[in-house]
Amino acid sequence: MTHYLRSRHDGILIGVGTAVADDPGLNCRIAGVGGYGGEGLNGQPRPVVIDPSLKWNFSADSKLFQMCREGRGRAPWIVTTAKEAPAEKDALIKAYGGQFITMDIPSSDSGSHCMDWCQLLRILRMNGLRSVMIEGGAQIINSLLQPPYMALIDRVILTIAPTWLGQGGVVVSPARRLDDDGKPMSAARLKNVQWHPFGEDVVLCGEVTI
Repeated sequence: MTHYLRSRHDGILIGVGTAVADDPGLNCRIAGVGGYGGEGLNGQPRPVVIDPSLKWNFSADSKLFQMCREGRGRAPWIVTTAKEAPAEKDALIKAYGGQFITMDIPSSDSGSHCMDWCQLLRILRMNGLRSVMIEGGAQIINSLLQPPYMALIDRVILTIAPTWLGQGGVVVSPARRLDDDGKPMSAARLKNVQWHPFGEDVVLCGEVTI
């Protein structure tokens, strides 16, 4: 499912936390796409990494660049607030066909970055990406699930597995909403819902509505 969805989007977007923790390949590995039986890089999404403070210390040995060398993936676009990237990193990413994209990403009082998704998607569209799959992590998804940006989401796709991760795990959810009496109310719902079983897992698809 994941790789099929990747093949149907121009870009695949993650936050820097996911890039640092997972060293992801961010490519599509289904038969018939570029690098897996297909021509060129057809069907391979463009990786987009949100890295405001340039914390991702990537190198030519990072899995993503290994995919590039093997002709099985595209070089990343890194979205940052830095006006100038380190020369070594800039040269490396450009050598593989990627780029740094500079945009204003203000910080909140708590120090977390506040992404303007309208501006970001406009920039990506200007660079040729017409559809973007947002894979994570939690901070990225939670920022997109805020009321001002929910209308930008075409579909939400969740995989539900028969496993408890335990208390204190990662929470992905819109912010809590209260009614006029101060009582909790629905933060958001999904409509036009579809359920698809895959072995022991179930995939839920739906459109976001408030």
